[in-house]
Amino acid sequence: MKRRQFLLAAASAAALPALSFSGRLFAAPAGSPRFLFVFLRGGYDCNNLLVPHGSDFYYASRPTLAIARPAANDPNSAIPLDANWGLNPVLRESIYPLWQKKQLAFIPFAGTDDLSRSHFETQDDIERGEPQQPGANYRSGFMARLSGLLTGTPAIAFTGNLPLSFQGSARDVPNISLKGDTKARFDERQSAILAGMYQGTPLAAAATDGLALRRAVSSHLQGLEDEMMRASRGAPSARSFATETRRIATLMRDQYRLGFVDVGGWDTHVNQGGANGQLSNNLRNLGEGLAAYAQTLGDAWNDTTVVVLSEFGRTFRENGDKGTDHGHGTVHWVLGGKVNGGRIAGEQVAVTQANLLQNRDYPVLNNYRDVLGGLLGRLWDLNAGQLQAVFPQARPRNLQLV
Repeated sequence: MKRRQFLLAAASAAALPALSFSGRLFAAPAGSPRFLFVFLRGGYDCNNLLVPHGSDFYYASRPTLAIARPAANDPNSAIPLDANWGLNPVLRESIYPLWQKKQLAFIPFAGTDDLSRSHFETQDDIERGEPQQPGANYRSGFMARLSGLLTGTPAIAFTGNLPLSFQGSARDVPNISLKGDTKARFDERQSAILAGMYQGTPLAAAATDGLALRRAVSSHLQGLEDEMMRASRGAPSARSFATETRRIATLMRDQYRLGFVDVGGWDTHVNQGGANGQLSNNLRNLGEGLAAYAQTLGDAWNDTTVVVLSEFGRTFRENGDKGTDHGHGTVHWVLGGKVNGGRIAGEQVAVTQANLLQNRDYPVLNNYRDVLGGLLGRLWDLNAGQLQAVFPQARPRNLQLV
């Protein structure tokens, strides 16, 4: 390989995140809805997030993992939400205040029709948003179809690669990962060198646009870091996800209205832990991140809706390795400044052995396509035909979440 060809190939690989931006930054209309989709990849254990403390069966099924029933003198016990449900205590300082403000709702017994219990298959099903059927289109995501219907609603994915959710869009959706070191950026000299290497090729315009947008985003993030230092008065920020969501918030606040971010690490087959341990650590990190997102948005939180979901839940009973295995039904979160929260929404059944699916999992009583269809329809006043374009053959359900 000639040296120039090698350098061009190396530069192309290094510039891929930048080149995923071929659009330009621009401000969205003030007051327009914001929607952030948070995908927990790995199938999180919803039973230790939204704790069915009113169920004796829960405590019999989880001798080492169960979160204790609410008790005023036990900080590791569930936070009571109502007579049947409680919240994992690690979310006391982050998510619980949003519940108290009625800005958070949970939807248990939620999920897909997919019974494969396969991470990849079920994740793809969710991101596609289409009914399960032969010949499914794996190049079309529901957020891409939603984006195509909306005007003045710029979209972005906060990921290293464009997720399936946003694939197939007639519009060019940018993506950028904010998980790494934000100081690892191209400076003006490096950008000029990289852009020069594409001169005279079909990629010249895309390279120039992409590098320019990356510089603009980097400058914006540097301003956010300065803002964070001032607001924190020298105190350290929350963990890594909270740092990421603060960066996401400033971009969603100023430029974008439709966003996607994913979070891994939820496949807890071994030593999952109860009120302490790997799952609760992940929940604490997630909760701090979502609280930081709301805080950073400021007044813009009132125009924001966040949905948190995972491909499936976990087995109701703990396994022999003090963990949980791939399940089915799960719990969705809906947060936002104008969310009709402080409640457990959707169809429900008592948490008993008789009501388990195949004697192992939560059943799915609230299909995610129906729930999201109803929610997105309310946010953007979509008609029946538009909702069918986003979620074909779905039956949108208005749970009055917004």
